[in-house]
Amino acid sequence: MARSSRNRPPPQDPNPPANQNAPPNMPPPAPVRRNVTGPQSALTDFLASHNISARQIRDDAEQRRQAAAQSREAQASREAETESVAIVAESTTTRRSRSGQTTTVQEKKTIEKIKASKAFKKRKKQDDESEEDVARAIFEQRHAPLPGQMENCAICSKRFTVTPYSVAGPEGGLLCAPCGRQVAKEQQGQPKKKKPRQQVGGVGSRRAVQSRMLDGLVGAKSLASLCVDILAKNVHMADSLGDLPEHLIDKIARLFSKRRLLKPETLPLFVLPTTEVLNIYDGARLGEHDLTSIFQVAPQLKHFKIRNAIQFKDDVMDYLLTRNIQLETFYLHGANLLSEEKWHSYLEAKGETLRRLQIYCTDRHVGDETIKVLQQHCPNLVKLKIQNNQKLTEEGVKAIGGIPSLKHVGLWLQNKISAQVLTHMITKVGRNLETLSLKAMPVSDDSVLDAIHKNCRSLVKLRITDSEAMTDQGFADLFTDWQNPPLQFIDVQKCRHLDSTIPTANPDGVGLCDAGFKALMKHSGQKLKILNVHACRHISQEAFEEVFSETAVYPCLEKLEISFCGEVTDFILGSIFRSCPSIKEVNVFGCMKLNEVMVPRGVIVIGVPNALGMITEGTT
Repeated sequence: MARSSRNRPPPQDPNPPANQNAPPNMPPPAPVRRNVTGPQSALTDFLASHNISARQIRDDAEQRRQAAAQSREAQASREAETESVAIVAESTTTRRSRSGQTTTVQEKKTIEKIKASKAFKKRKKQDDESEEDVARAIFEQRHAPLPGQMENCAICSKRFTVTPYSVAGPEGGLLCAPCGRQVAKEQQGQPKKKKPRQQVGGVGSRRAVQSRMLDGLVGAKSLASLCVDILAKNVHMADSLGDLPEHLIDKIARLFSKRRLLKPETLPLFVLPTTEVLNIYDGARLGEHDLTSIFQVAPQLKHFKIRNAIQFKDDVMDYLLTRNIQLETFYLHGANLLSEEKWHSYLEAKGETLRRLQIYCTDRHVGDETIKVLQQHCPNLVKLKIQNNQKLTEEGVKAIGGIPSLKHVGLWLQNKISAQVLTHMITKVGRNLETLSLKAMPVSDDSVLDAIHKNCRSLVKLRITDSEAMTDQGFADLFTDWQNPPLQFIDVQKCRHLDSTIPTANPDGVGLCDAGFKALMKHSGQKLKILNVHACRHISQEAFEEVFSETAVYPCLEKLEISFCGEVTDFILGSIFRSCPSIKEVNVFGCMKLNEVMVPRGVIVIGVPNALGMITEGTT
């Protein structure tokens, strides 16, 4: 039944019209004083502007409650005797009638609790309604039935008393006890969803651990490494790196590049007016202006290295030419938009102080003419590396032999270089060479090895890869009675016989085979630190067992690459661990004869044919 509105006071106009019959000189009437106890909330002001009060909210809710109660009573009268008993029990509760409103005993108790709550006191300060109206408004906002109230089951529609343990129905509402038990049984019959396995060390923890292992970091992190990690995570809070030593700054630069954190905002951390050494391992996010600012801020720069220098263009080189910066080390990777003319301009202007020049991935912008400029204007050049170059030809390689000050030479060219040209270059500069790296030289033959044997007396590092013409006898002759001291680094990967029809057949002994491998280890085994014989598949099992015998000891060997050497077995790998007390990493990709290996603690075996792909820290 709708509540009569005759008891409700009529709304008042907030701006009543002035008295038209009052004399013109009569002062306006005094403002009506209202019972304002304090500032009202924005919600109260909004409701007041729409003539809505707590009383009105209470009345509207009461009308809905009465309609629902009438439908429930009509339905309950048609139920069985047990249902009528429940209705009678509900009708016996005391009800209070006020303007069509009924209040149960349970509701009285709830309202009394609401009046004692902090929410009621706070709302009472903001509203000028009576305590009863405010409490009823708060009560009506609670839609869920309270324990002790009567409710219809959402499945069977029977009346039941709500308890704290009443179960919610699948489509809303509450369930009686029998229906609740039935629903629980049905849910237990369904297969439970497996919870996702929790990562103990965080997301991607295993991958992070393996990444550290591949970097040669085994065991707990050092304090310096932890500090670097914290800096990388909070780089937005860093103002400067302070007076950190050079090796720590380099470590931070490597980590920043690995996490793609090196950008224009973080570049000032590494570039200061006192900076002399700057290593940028990933400059892909730096623009021309950022590269120019390096030479503007750091006038004392002497050693400059940048990889992925995509925006290092002619304008940047022009600005460098205007500065009084005398670089001793110039390492430029990926600047394939820098023209050869600008290279010549720089070498002619500032080549006198240049000692180390490394140029990588320059497409067709550094060629034979650039080498001739180096001959004329770089008298102090001791290191020259040119890799992934498409323009340098045999003429330029010959010209390298005309730079007598060179001690380090590294070439990786797209054009094929004949053995005669390489022999000529080695004969000219070989006596002073300390490192020689010749990558992807498929046509180089034993004459190159013979030139190294005759002319090189100071080599520490030797790399010759992808040769399809060098023979096992040539390698044996190189290392037999060689006047050069033992090498520390040897890389002869993919020096092997290529035959698609019979891969194992090698009648001419092409590549590094048994004799060459034995001579290599006999000459340099005591000082050798890194050895790479990747894909030298014609080294036999007997040769491996002889080299790593029970009496052999190679005290300095730390890293060994024997991937795709098909004769490596568990016994050979165990012999390597015994003969090499300092070994830290062994790569065995493609060695399918490996089965179960006991790996010493602190050693990493990568490429094992199992699901994990690596074995670390065994029990031996």
